[in-house]
Amino acid sequence: MRSPRSRLHRRRAAAALLALGACAACDALAQEPNYNEPATIESLRQRPGREPPRPPAPPPVDPSRVTPPPTSAFPEDFVPVPDRWRLVEGLGVNERWWDPYNQSTLKGDRPIFGNDWFLNLTAISDSVYEPRSTPVPVGIQSGDPGSNDVFGGTDQTFFSQTLIGSAALIKGNTAFKPQDLEFRLTLAYNFNYAEAEEQRFLEADPADGTSRTDGFLGLQEAFVDYHIRNVSERYDFDSVRAGVQPFSSDFRGFLFQDNQLGIRLFGNRDNNRWQYNVAWFRRIEKDTNSGLNDITEQPRDDDVFLINVYRQDLPVLGLTSQATILYNRNRDDAKIDENGFPARPAELGFAKEREYDVVYPGLNFDGRIGWLNLTASAYYAFGTNKDSPLSDRETDIRAYFFAAEPSVDFDWIRLRLSALYASGDDDPYDGTDEGFDAIFENPQFAGADTSYWIRQQVPFIGGGFVGLSGRNAVLPALRSSKELGQSNFTNPGLTLLGAGADFDILPELRLSLNANYLRFNDTAVLEALRQQGSIDKEIGWDLSAAAIWRPFLNQNVVLRLSGAALLAGDGFKELYGAKDTDDWFYSVLANIVLTY
Repeated sequence: MRSPRSRLHRRRAAAALLALGACAACDALAQEPNYNEPATIESLRQRPGREPPRPPAPPPVDPSRVTPPPTSAFPEDFVPVPDRWRLVEGLGVNERWWDPYNQSTLKGDRPIFGNDWFLNLTAISDSVYEPRSTPVPVGIQSGDPGSNDVFGGTDQTFFSQTLIGSAALIKGNTAFKPQDLEFRLTLAYNFNYAEAEEQRFLEADPADGTSRTDGFLGLQEAFVDYHIRNVSERYDFDSVRAGVQPFSSDFRGFLFQDNQLGIRLFGNRDNNRWQYNVAWFRRIEKDTNSGLNDITEQPRDDDVFLINVYRQDLPVLGLTSQATILYNRNRDDAKIDENGFPARPAELGFAKEREYDVVYPGLNFDGRIGWLNLTASAYYAFGTNKDSPLSDRETDIRAYFFAAEPSVDFDWIRLRLSALYASGDDDPYDGTDEGFDAIFENPQFAGADTSYWIRQQVPFIGGGFVGLSGRNAVLPALRSSKELGQSNFTNPGLTLLGAGADFDILPELRLSLNANYLRFNDTAVLEALRQQGSIDKEIGWDLSAAAIWRPFLNQNVVLRLSGAALLAGDGFKELYGAKDTDDWFYSVLANIVLTY
């Protein structure tokens, strides 16, 4: 007779075997899924010495259609949506076309047609009101008893309203891969009104009075951008763009920044560390009073060829370097502007049609060196001027330019220093033109268009219908205008030393202050043109302040109010006969920009 202890051992052994069998069944269930019907313990039991049954093959996958997921993995109310661009509508995020910060087909958030064609519309309203004063030549029939035989009343008022509409049709399908194809068209309409105290200041015909109203529709962009190829897994690429397009030759617009007709090959290498441009531009005529492109006129015989290369983190981490070379070939014909004044050739010296060939090699830097922000540019200009305006003979062009703006950030404050040197011509008759001039400058430097000297065109009274300095330009180039005139390398040059500060008082409010000291580098050209004795080199102090308010913390609504004053130095007073009571000139700018 077996003892109770032996019976107890047999029962414990049987329970252990059952437990082992259950665990083996669980392991088999985890390792052998059945795609057709739920697996059971019975179907997965194994007999000793026999191979386990093989699982059935998974169903075929058709990549051309959306396959419903297995019902055992997802809730039964799941519905697959093949259009991934409209998934957010199921979450209650619906399109509002008037709001660019929500889903909008008009802003490229989802395809306009097909799966990879997107439309991006942009609309801008730019309103400017500008009271100002500049030296003004007295009109032929001036009725102002305060005017003398040379200088007249200085006060003027200017209003400009520009409406810009842009449409871009883009083919592409990812955020990181460059777009395959883009068509872009941008039109701008400008209405402007100007009023002055003297006749023949705004228009050549004195019968037109002292005010002027004008409007113009210009073509600012019309190009095709084609993606040629990708050259790496990280989408380094080569592309080509043909048509009217924006371009800037350097970081701050010192030499050539404009929207012009051309063709440009561009791309990058080594994870975007290297970038390049190879381009040719044929310059379009500009409307006189708005500065917009005028495609109703034949393009100018003025070509710009350029090659530049960018390299990030060279020579130090955080600093981008650019090497560039531009060639400007100019064979422009004579032109009278819309106000009746001569634009080409400029009424300067012999006033003959000119031809010139100029090459500009340059180096530019932008970025950071540790805690120091830095932007710097250096250019050298050399070539041939077929008919120099004062010597009336072929001359060599040898001129140079340097500008730098270091800055330091302290929390919400940025402190800036500015320095610029453009060489001047010390002898306009010696066969060498040494005054540096740009092709089409638009400098973002030393206060930019907040500055009086950069914002306003100061006429060179008594020396022809040219400006001592141009509007939205820093160089004293003695050109009729930067929009219609030719480069002039017979000029006095400029030295600018300045300091400024930006204060982010609120996230939406910035206050900027600037103080610049200006002087000519050589006044020999001015003395020859004015047939005047020694002229001092000091232009004076340019003081300005600007407040910029972005009420919605974005660029859709920007309001700016700025004021500037030029405190005339001895050289400026000698040129314009300023007295102690009127030895300063002012500029006020109220600007509202609305963007969709």
